[in-house]
Amino acid sequence: MAHELIERHHATLESALAAFAARDHWSPHAESPRAYGEPVALDTFQGTELLLDQPGTDGRVGPAPEQGGETSPYGPELRVSYPHAGDPEQLVAAARAAQPGWAQAGPLLRAAVCCEILARINKRTPEFAAAVMHTTGQAFGMALQAGGPHAQDRALEAVVCAYAEQTRLPATAEWTKPQGKRDPLRMTKEFIAVPRGVALLIGCNTFPTWNGFPGLFASLATGNPVLVKPHPRAVLPLALTVQTAREVLAEAGFNPDLVLLAAEQPGEGLAKTLALHPEVRVIDYTGSTAFGDWLEDHARQALVYTEKAGVNTIVVDSTDDYQGMLANLAFSLSLYSGQMCTTPQNLLIPRTGIATEAGPKTWDEVVADLAGALDGLLGDDARAAAILGAIVNPGVLERVERAGKGEFGELALAPRAVVSAEFPQALIRTPALVRKDARDGALPDECFGPIAFVVAVEDTAQAVELLRETVRDRGAMTAAAYTTSPLVEQAVIGACLDAGVSLSLNLTGQVYVNQTAAFSDLHGTGANPAANSAYCDAAFVASRFRVIEVRRHS
Repeated sequence: MAHELIERHHATLESALAAFAARDHWSPHAESPRAYGEPVALDTFQGTELLLDQPGTDGRVGPAPEQGGETSPYGPELRVSYPHAGDPEQLVAAARAAQPGWAQAGPLLRAAVCCEILARINKRTPEFAAAVMHTTGQAFGMALQAGGPHAQDRALEAVVCAYAEQTRLPATAEWTKPQGKRDPLRMTKEFIAVPRGVALLIGCNTFPTWNGFPGLFASLATGNPVLVKPHPRAVLPLALTVQTAREVLAEAGFNPDLVLLAAEQPGEGLAKTLALHPEVRVIDYTGSTAFGDWLEDHARQALVYTEKAGVNTIVVDSTDDYQGMLANLAFSLSLYSGQMCTTPQNLLIPRTGIATEAGPKTWDEVVADLAGALDGLLGDDARAAAILGAIVNPGVLERVERAGKGEFGELALAPRAVVSAEFPQALIRTPALVRKDARDGALPDECFGPIAFVVAVEDTAQAVELLRETVRDRGAMTAAAYTTSPLVEQAVIGACLDAGVSLSLNLTGQVYVNQTAAFSDLHGTGANPAANSAYCDAAFVASRFRVIEVRRHS
């Protein structure tokens, strides 16, 4: 089957490599729900045991919440159970034992096997949509697209980037050095990509596939076995991933223990245990700054790729499409209840107001009009639920309730509860819009969830400088600006280049600062405190392997 997979996926790999270089739109995965047939209902999974036939299994995680089972942010318990390894050492040993054959397969065959895994995952997109929706709280449309084809695109992007980097040097080379009248020196040299060792993926609650797939497939494509440690509230999407990967690996003649699920019991702390294991050489993590910093400080034996928290900022100077700007901002603030690492939080607006195509607008007018745009977008509960999704965890709910009480500042727009006809138990809240003044002190720190701050600043120059300082000191995954001035545009670009954050300018249509496209946009930069890597550039994959040379006389 292995050589058949190279032939089967040759065209996809070639097209993906071309797209990676061209940076235009390309995807082999349909994003329309119609392409995937009927949705899968949650009861497809409820009450099931996910079987993986892994080594060292001593019991189950779940199905009840007190046993580690998941509860949907929409209300129902998932009641799915997963294999539990009694001794993490057995998982590491099994992964290590599976590595040699995979390393010998070479970059092309590994890439083809990864493509087959992704093709099988794509066929299961309706299952993944249900799994992502009911573990993260994403609305169905977002769960299907971001949790399905968009995540698959990011995975394929990592695969082809890894393939390109592993084959940058020739597999063999002949070296000839003239020696004058004597015979030349001749050497045959081989350059072999060698994996680092066991990789560990520590999944997140909000985007288990979109944030998990790049690291998983970058490690697998470079020859490393992967231990998949899901977030306890979002096990199912990554468990389905492991299940699919193990099936394909076995069919292709490889040891399925190249991909292993590391589900944990409540309070077990398995991520720390595995992260410090001496055989774990690569770690991918998305989540809180506190644990990301801990990994970077303590897992010294491993390469640690982290995406943590930041404060995403927008500078509003002027616009030639006022209504388009308001609509774009309102959607960006609302999508998935602001529970995205790319959601804007601090909007910096000169207290003297801004220039628009409809004439000048005061600061108060801009704030009131943005609140009106949010109200207009989310006024209907059915539409609001489809945009907002559900609150992912109690911490976010507590934060937005405090905002609603005015604890973070004067409200320009209070959050309200939204009732879902389909899921009446779901906790859904519209964004809180909080008024702030830069003269009162430091700008707000990260407030993950549906909370945004409109901040009055002295002028655009101060806004640009505050953007620079925020990114440098606290990190950011995104930045945006609205201006009709070429001078202001250059100042903002300069600040973002200096601070190390990607910038979106004057978004007024159907492209939003929250969203990035695989094969074209980079997600993160690795140049500020929010993340030390980017999806997906050469730096994200190249250190997951090393090139070892073997030379001999010809």
